[in-house]
Amino acid sequence: MKVEQFLVGEMANFTYLLIDETNRSCIIVDPSWDLEVIFDYLKKNSLQTKFIINTHSHFDHTVGNEQMAKVTHAKIMQHKSSPLPKDIELEEGDQISFGTSKINIIHTPGHSKDSICLIIDDKIIITGDTIFVGSCGRLDLPGGSANEMYDSIYGKLIKLDDKLVVLPGHHYGSKKTSLLQNEKETNFVFKFKNKEEFLSFMKT
Repeated sequence: MKVEQFLVGEMANFTYLLIDETNRSCIIVDPSWDLEVIFDYLKKNSLQTKFIINTHSHFDHTVGNEQMAKVTHAKIMQHKSSPLPKDIELEEGDQISFGTSKINIIHTPGHSKDSICLIIDDKIIITGDTIFVGSCGRLDLPGGSANEMYDSIYGKLIKLDDKLVVLPGHHYGSKKTSLLQNEKETNFVFKFKNKEEFLSFMKT
């Protein structure tokens, strides 16, 4: 699977296209701003959009859903706890088959109740706003929870393969992508000794 990253809008969002080059079909992850850029890419590359996946329900990751679905007729996939309209509900442990690729769903609440990460072919992880390059998503928005963020990072992400390429939901770090190993070694959110220390820091 080919993955294309688009930096869009004034909030430094990333939209991703997951492309099956054999069948000329794709999945759009987090359509938000600058949809004309995405539509232009789809047209120039003769791609048919099958699904829209949102990493979470915050408006800056979903504002393009309605128009994108209307134009492409793609089905919208979100975690089952998302309050937004969806065609297909996702949950922890689900696997999406797309062409010859597999996309595994991890439920990672913390930034929001419905946050998910997508692991593509055990090579790439799209993290949404769970973690960025060098930091993590805000915890002070509706649905945010330091307790849940700790469990997502230390109960799930820290246990994943170091070689995974991290593709975040925003360009808030020093670079657009990273390796999970680098994040484990340099991102402050992986450095706490225990949950109490993490909660104390995050709630200050």
